Amino acid sequence: MTKDKILVSVTGWEPSVWLDQFRTLTDRETVTEPDGPNDPSIRFAVVWKQRPGVLSKLPNLRAIFSIGAGVDHIFKDSGVPNVPIVRVVADDLTMRMSEYVVWQVLDHFRQGRIYRDQQNRKIWREPYQPAASDLVIGIMGLGVLGTDAGLKLGTLGFKVIGWSRTEKKVDGIACYHGEEQLPSFVGACDMLVVLLPLTPATHGIINAKLLGHMKKSTPIGGSVLINAGRGLLQVEADILAALNSGSLMAASLDVFQTEPLPRDSALWNHPRVTVTPHAAATSDPARLAPIMVRQMDEYDAGLPLANLVDRDAGY
Repeated sequence: MTKDKILVSVTGWEPSVWLDQFRTLTDRETVTEPDGPNDPSIRFAVVWKQRPGVLSKLPNLRAIFSIGAGVDHIFKDSGVPNVPIVRVVADDLTMRMSEYVVWQVLDHFRQGRIYRDQQNRKIWREPYQPAASDLVIGIMGLGVLGTDAGLKLGTLGFKVIGWSRTEKKVDGIACYHGEEQLPSFVGACDMLVVLLPLTPATHGIINAKLLGHMKKSTPIGGSVLINAGRGLLQVEADILAALNSGSLMAASLDVFQTEPLPRDSALWNHPRVTVTPHAAATSDPARLAPIMVRQMDEYDAGLPLANLVDRDAGY
Protein backbone atom coordinates (compact mmCIF):
# COMPACT_ATOMS: atom_id res chain seq x y z
CA MET A 1 0.00 0.00 0.00
CA THR A 2 1.35 3.44 -0.98
CA LYS A 3 2.08 5.68 1.97
CA ASP A 4 0.22 9.01 2.12
CA LYS A 5 2.36 11.98 1.19
CA ILE A 6 2.72 15.66 2.04
CA LEU A 7 3.72 17.89 -0.85
CA VAL A 8 5.94 20.86 0.08
CA SER A 9 5.92 23.46 -2.71
CA VAL A 10 7.61 26.66 -1.54
CA THR A 11 9.28 29.50 -3.40
CA GLY A 12 11.77 31.74 -1.63
CA TRP A 13 12.48 29.09 1.00
CA GLU A 14 14.98 26.27 1.14
CA PRO A 15 12.57 23.29 0.99
CA SER A 16 14.91 21.05 2.98
CA VAL A 17 14.25 22.93 6.24
CA TRP A 18 10.54 22.12 5.92
CA LEU A 19 11.16 18.55 4.74
CA ASP A 20 13.41 17.87 7.72
CA GLN A 21 10.79 19.12 10.16
CA PHE A 22 7.93 17.12 8.69
CA ARG A 23 10.03 13.95 8.49
CA THR A 24 10.67 14.10 12.23
CA LEU A 25 6.97 14.61 13.04
CA THR A 26 5.01 12.25 10.81
CA ASP A 27 5.18 8.88 9.08
CA ARG A 28 3.76 10.46 5.96
CA GLU A 29 6.30 10.74 3.15
CA THR A 30 7.23 14.36 2.47
CA VAL A 31 8.14 15.32 -1.11
CA THR A 32 8.77 18.42 -3.20
CA GLU A 33 7.31 17.02 -6.42
CA PRO A 34 4.38 14.70 -7.18
CA ASP A 35 5.22 11.20 -8.35
CA GLY A 36 4.13 11.87 -11.90
CA PRO A 37 0.89 13.50 -13.08
CA ASN A 38 -2.23 12.89 -11.00
CA ASP A 39 -0.27 11.48 -8.06
CA PRO A 40 -3.00 9.81 -5.93
CA SER A 41 -0.86 9.48 -2.80
CA ILE A 42 -0.56 13.19 -1.98
CA ARG A 43 -3.15 14.04 0.65
CA PHE A 44 -1.89 17.38 1.99
CA ALA A 45 0.06 20.30 0.48
CA VAL A 46 2.17 22.84 2.35
CA VAL A 47 2.78 25.86 0.14
CA TRP A 48 4.22 29.31 -0.26
CA LYS A 49 3.93 30.73 -3.79
CA GLN A 50 3.57 27.17 -5.07
CA ARG A 51 4.58 26.20 -8.57
CA PRO A 52 1.62 27.09 -10.85
CA GLY A 53 -0.57 24.14 -11.68
CA VAL A 54 1.05 21.69 -9.28
CA LEU A 55 -2.03 21.43 -7.03
CA SER A 56 -4.57 20.91 -9.81
CA LYS A 57 -3.16 17.48 -10.65
CA LEU A 58 -3.64 15.92 -7.21
CA PRO A 59 -6.95 13.99 -7.26
CA ASN A 60 -6.85 12.93 -3.59
CA LEU A 61 -5.65 16.21 -2.08
CA ARG A 62 -7.54 16.82 1.18
CA ALA A 63 -6.26 20.25 2.32
CA ILE A 64 -3.77 23.01 1.57
CA PHE A 65 -1.71 24.69 4.30
CA SER A 66 -0.10 28.12 3.86
CA ILE A 67 3.21 28.60 5.68
CA GLY A 68 2.47 32.32 6.00
CA ALA A 69 -0.39 34.28 7.51
CA GLY A 70 -1.41 35.52 4.06
CA VAL A 71 -3.00 33.31 1.42
CA ASP A 72 -3.17 35.63 -1.59
CA HIS A 73 -0.16 33.81 -3.04
CA ILE A 74 -2.26 30.62 -3.27
CA PHE A 75 -5.03 32.25 -5.27
CA LYS A 76 -2.60 33.57 -7.90
CA ASP A 77 -2.66 29.98 -9.18
CA SER A 78 -5.84 29.57 -11.22
CA GLY A 79 -5.67 25.80 -10.81
CA VAL A 80 -6.15 25.63 -7.04
CA PRO A 81 -8.56 22.74 -6.36
CA ASN A 82 -11.70 23.18 -4.29
CA VAL A 83 -10.34 21.77 -1.01
CA PRO A 84 -10.00 23.46 2.39
CA ILE A 85 -7.22 26.04 2.71
CA VAL A 86 -5.73 26.61 6.15
CA ARG A 87 -4.11 29.85 7.31
CA VAL A 88 -1.23 29.48 9.72
CA VAL A 89 -2.11 30.85 13.14
CA ALA A 90 0.62 30.35 15.71
CA ASP A 91 1.62 32.13 18.89
CA ASP A 92 5.19 32.42 17.58
CA LEU A 93 4.13 34.12 14.35
CA THR A 94 1.73 36.43 16.19
CA MET A 95 4.40 37.44 18.70
CA ARG A 96 6.93 38.17 15.96
CA MET A 97 4.48 40.48 14.19
CA SER A 98 3.59 42.27 17.41
CA GLU A 99 7.30 42.70 18.18
CA TYR A 100 7.80 44.34 14.78
CA VAL A 101 4.83 46.66 15.13
CA VAL A 102 5.75 47.71 18.68
CA TRP A 103 9.39 48.23 17.61
CA GLN A 104 8.43 50.52 14.72
CA VAL A 105 5.80 52.43 16.69
CA LEU A 106 8.24 53.04 19.54
CA ASP A 107 11.05 54.06 17.19
CA HIS A 108 8.89 56.76 15.62
CA PHE A 109 7.33 57.73 18.94
CA ARG A 110 10.66 58.06 20.78
CA GLN A 111 12.21 60.07 17.91
CA GLY A 112 14.66 57.35 16.86
CA ARG A 113 15.40 58.92 13.49
CA ILE A 114 16.17 62.30 15.07
CA TYR A 115 18.52 60.75 17.62
CA ARG A 116 20.38 58.71 14.99
CA ASP A 117 20.86 61.85 12.92
CA GLN A 118 22.05 63.78 15.98
CA GLN A 119 24.55 61.06 16.84
CA ASN A 120 25.96 61.16 13.31
CA ARG A 121 26.39 64.94 13.64
CA LYS A 122 27.49 64.84 17.32
CA ILE A 123 24.56 66.97 18.47
CA TRP A 124 23.44 66.82 22.13
CA ARG A 125 19.80 67.92 22.17
CA GLU A 126 16.62 66.46 23.62
CA PRO A 127 13.60 66.94 21.34
CA TYR A 128 10.12 67.28 22.78
CA GLN A 129 8.76 63.91 23.90
CA PRO A 130 4.98 63.52 24.33
CA ALA A 131 3.41 60.84 26.50
CA ALA A 132 2.18 57.62 24.90
CA SER A 133 -1.36 58.54 25.92
CA ASP A 134 -1.10 61.62 23.70
CA LEU A 135 -0.95 59.45 20.55
CA VAL A 136 -3.61 57.50 18.68
CA ILE A 137 -2.35 54.37 16.95
CA GLY A 138 -4.67 52.96 14.29
CA ILE A 139 -4.57 49.27 13.39
CA MET A 140 -5.96 48.60 9.93
CA GLY A 141 -6.96 44.93 10.02
CA LEU A 142 -8.27 43.35 13.22
CA GLY A 143 -7.47 39.70 12.63
CA VAL A 144 -5.30 37.68 15.00
CA LEU A 145 -2.16 39.68 14.19
CA GLY A 146 -3.73 43.13 14.26
CA THR A 147 -5.67 42.50 17.44
CA ASP A 148 -2.62 41.21 19.30
CA ALA A 149 -0.44 44.10 18.17
CA GLY A 150 -3.12 46.62 19.14
CA LEU A 151 -3.58 45.16 22.60
CA LYS A 152 0.17 45.16 23.24
CA LEU A 153 0.39 48.82 22.20
CA GLY A 154 -2.45 49.55 24.60
CA THR A 155 -0.48 48.13 27.51
CA LEU A 156 2.21 50.75 26.74
CA GLY A 157 -0.31 53.52 27.19
CA PHE A 158 -1.17 54.37 23.59
CA LYS A 159 -4.75 55.07 22.57
CA VAL A 160 -5.53 52.30 20.07
CA ILE A 161 -8.26 52.27 17.45
CA GLY A 162 -8.90 49.68 14.77
CA TRP A 163 -10.62 49.24 11.42
CA SER A 164 -11.89 46.09 9.75
CA ARG A 165 -14.02 45.25 6.74
CA THR A 166 -16.82 43.91 8.92
CA GLU A 167 -17.88 44.96 12.40
CA LYS A 168 -15.77 43.66 15.29
CA LYS A 169 -15.61 44.31 19.01
CA VAL A 170 -12.29 44.16 20.85
CA ASP A 171 -11.97 45.21 24.49
CA GLY A 172 -9.42 48.01 24.72
CA ILE A 173 -9.64 48.99 21.03
CA ALA A 174 -12.18 51.45 19.65
CA CYS A 175 -13.41 49.71 16.50
CA TYR A 176 -14.45 51.16 13.15
CA HIS A 177 -15.64 49.13 10.18
CA GLY A 178 -16.68 49.35 6.56
CA GLU A 179 -15.95 51.79 3.76
CA GLU A 180 -18.07 54.57 5.24
CA GLN A 181 -16.08 54.68 8.49
CA LEU A 182 -12.65 54.38 6.89
CA PRO A 183 -12.02 58.13 6.37
CA SER A 184 -12.99 58.91 9.98
CA PHE A 185 -10.74 56.12 11.22
CA VAL A 186 -7.71 57.24 9.21
CA GLY A 187 -8.31 60.86 10.14
CA ALA A 188 -8.15 59.97 13.84
CA CYS A 189 -4.74 58.24 13.59
CA ASP A 190 -1.36 59.71 14.48
CA MET A 191 0.24 56.47 13.27
CA LEU A 192 -1.44 54.04 10.90
CA VAL A 193 -0.40 50.38 11.14
CA VAL A 194 -1.58 48.26 8.21
CA LEU A 195 -2.01 44.50 8.75
CA LEU A 196 -4.73 43.78 6.21
CA PRO A 197 -4.92 40.68 4.04
CA LEU A 198 -4.54 41.22 0.29
CA THR A 199 -7.85 40.77 -1.54
CA PRO A 200 -9.36 42.41 -4.61
CA ALA A 201 -11.05 44.87 -2.22
CA THR A 202 -7.81 45.87 -0.46
CA HIS A 203 -5.48 45.94 -3.48
CA GLY A 204 -3.94 49.45 -3.59
CA ILE A 205 -5.93 50.67 -0.59
CA ILE A 206 -2.94 52.66 0.76
CA ASN A 207 -3.17 55.32 -1.90
CA ALA A 208 -3.28 59.10 -2.24
CA LYS A 209 -6.95 59.23 -1.26
CA LEU A 210 -6.44 57.30 1.97
CA LEU A 211 -3.21 59.12 2.86
CA GLY A 212 -4.99 62.40 2.28
CA HIS A 213 -7.16 61.71 5.33
CA MET A 214 -4.17 61.45 7.67
CA LYS A 215 -3.38 64.24 10.11
CA LYS A 216 -0.98 66.95 8.98
CA SER A 217 0.07 67.65 12.57
CA THR A 218 0.49 65.20 15.46
CA PRO A 219 2.18 65.25 18.89
CA ILE A 220 5.34 63.85 17.24
CA GLY A 221 5.26 66.31 14.36
CA GLY A 222 3.37 64.46 11.64
CA SER A 223 1.65 61.25 10.63
CA VAL A 224 3.43 57.90 10.29
CA LEU A 225 2.59 54.89 8.11
CA ILE A 226 3.67 51.35 9.03
CA ASN A 227 2.83 48.56 6.57
CA ALA A 228 3.67 44.98 7.52
CA GLY A 229 0.71 43.42 5.71
CA ARG A 230 1.13 42.95 1.96
CA GLY A 231 3.07 44.99 -0.59
CA LEU A 232 0.23 45.24 -3.08
CA LEU A 233 -1.88 46.99 -0.47
CA GLN A 234 0.22 50.10 -1.10
CA VAL A 235 0.75 52.44 -4.04
CA GLU A 236 4.39 53.34 -3.53
CA ALA A 237 4.32 56.37 -5.82
CA ASP A 238 1.54 57.84 -3.66
CA ILE A 239 3.48 57.13 -0.44
CA LEU A 240 6.57 58.86 -1.85
CA ALA A 241 4.48 61.83 -2.99
CA ALA A 242 2.96 62.15 0.49
CA LEU A 243 6.40 61.98 2.12
CA ASN A 244 7.88 64.53 -0.26
CA SER A 245 4.98 66.94 0.18
CA GLY A 246 5.22 66.66 3.97
CA SER A 247 1.68 65.36 4.39
CA LEU A 248 3.23 62.11 5.66
CA MET A 249 6.11 62.52 8.10
CA ALA A 250 7.62 59.03 7.92
CA ALA A 251 6.99 55.44 6.88
CA SER A 252 8.17 51.99 7.93
CA LEU A 253 7.63 49.46 5.15
CA ASP A 254 8.26 45.73 5.42
CA VAL A 255 6.43 44.76 2.23
CA PHE A 256 6.54 46.11 -1.32
CA GLN A 257 4.80 45.98 -4.67
CA THR A 258 7.81 44.13 -6.09
CA GLU A 259 9.96 41.93 -3.87
CA PRO A 260 12.87 42.05 -3.43
CA LEU A 261 12.56 45.84 -3.55
CA PRO A 262 14.28 46.95 -6.79
CA ARG A 263 17.64 48.61 -6.24
CA ASP A 264 16.51 51.72 -8.12
CA SER A 265 13.50 52.30 -5.84
CA ALA A 266 13.49 55.75 -4.26
CA LEU A 267 12.33 54.16 -1.01
CA TRP A 268 15.80 52.74 -0.26
CA ASN A 269 17.46 56.11 0.27
CA HIS A 270 14.54 58.24 1.36
CA PRO A 271 15.57 59.94 4.63
CA ARG A 272 12.22 59.28 6.32
CA VAL A 273 11.61 55.69 5.22
CA THR A 274 12.59 52.53 7.09
CA VAL A 275 12.89 49.51 4.79
CA THR A 276 12.89 45.95 6.10
CA PRO A 277 12.94 42.87 3.78
CA HIS A 278 9.53 41.27 4.45
CA ALA A 279 10.93 40.12 7.77
CA ALA A 280 8.31 41.33 10.25
CA ALA A 281 7.05 37.83 11.08
CA THR A 282 9.24 35.04 9.76
CA SER A 283 7.65 31.59 9.54
CA ASP A 284 9.79 29.25 11.64
CA PRO A 285 9.50 25.63 10.39
CA ALA A 286 10.32 24.22 13.83
CA ARG A 287 7.34 26.04 15.35
CA LEU A 288 4.82 25.84 12.50
CA ALA A 289 5.28 22.30 11.18
CA PRO A 290 4.00 20.66 14.43
CA ILE A 291 0.81 22.72 14.24
CA MET A 292 0.22 21.62 10.64
CA VAL A 293 0.89 17.94 11.37
CA ARG A 294 -1.47 18.02 14.34
CA GLN A 295 -4.21 19.45 12.13
CA MET A 296 -3.56 16.80 9.47
CA ASP A 297 -3.83 14.03 12.06
CA GLU A 298 -7.02 15.49 13.51
CA TYR A 299 -8.56 15.92 10.06
CA ASP A 300 -7.79 12.32 9.18
CA ALA A 301 -9.48 11.34 12.46
CA GLY A 302 -12.66 13.16 11.40
CA LEU A 303 -12.18 16.41 13.31
CA PRO A 304 -12.65 19.82 11.62
CA LEU A 305 -9.77 21.98 10.45
CA ALA A 306 -9.14 25.29 12.22
CA ASN A 307 -8.37 28.71 10.71
CA LEU A 308 -9.99 27.96 7.37
CA VAL A 309 -9.85 30.51 4.57
CA ASP A 310 -13.09 32.00 3.32
CA ARG A 311 -12.61 31.76 -0.43
CA ASP A 312 -15.23 34.44 -1.11
CA ALA A 313 -13.54 36.91 1.24
CA GLY A 314 -10.04 35.91 0.11
CA TYR A 315 -8.62 35.35 3.60
